Amino acid sequence: MYTKYTIYKQGRRMQLQKGCALFFGSGSRIVYFRIMHRVWVILFGFLLMGCATGAKIIDKPIDFDKSRIALTQSYLKQHYGLEQEHITIVPKMIVIHWTAIATLEGSFNAFKTNTLPSSRDDITSAGNLNVSSQFLIDQDGTIYHLMPETYMARHVIGLNHCAIGVENVGGTKNTPLTKKQLKANIDLITYLKNKYPIDYLIGHYEYTFFEGHPLWLEVDQDYRTIKTDPGKDFMTNLREATKALNFKPLPK
Repeated sequence: MYTKYTIYKQGRRMQLQKGCALFFGSGSRIVYFRIMHRVWVILFGFLLMGCATGAKIIDKPIDFDKSRIALTQSYLKQHYGLEQEHITIVPKMIVIHWTAIATLEGSFNAFKTNTLPSSRDDITSAGNLNVSSQFLIDQDGTIYHLMPETYMARHVIGLNHCAIGVENVGGTKNTPLTKKQLKANIDLITYLKNKYPIDYLIGHYEYTFFEGHPLWLEVDQDYRTIKTDPGKDFMTNLREATKALNFKPLPK
């Protein structure tokens, strides 16, 4: 992608290609300049999404080195029968969670390392890849981007290969999810729906509804956990606020 200018300088016609910036030199007279159409389309698209959602996203990356990539590849093979060199996904759903941890840093640290901590012995039999999600939303509504949106994260049994995860700090008795988090979720969901071919919006507690669905790829019949996050009231409010996005209903 480049910006193309036609400049007349001292009677000579020159074509310059510069990276989206126009420089005026003494003695130069700009007669014509043209921005490639696809550049304007892309920029205009980003502008529309920013205006429509108001989502402000801050990078806060978890560890993601060759070790985590290898663990992710192993998980894809073990649980979904997918052998692939890359760990990218085509997002088809957004899964909303709570961390059940009261603070941002505590929640972030739970996802940061490549391997599961010893405290997660309930799921270590299903692989050493640590849990994570693509996004984490603090109690004040700040959205943090933890890893590439189209890298697989371990956050929902059976569906990680096609799901973007959104974790919300809190969900404990003393730190329930907040109105600011609800608004941030709405903004983020709108942004993601505009960007990817996403069909479903679900709460973590609803993941088992997809057993038997074409998106369900879990091969381990004994690997299930009972979830309640992010709460039925929170999901009801999210669905009401995003109904114009026309997500598909949950399988029955």
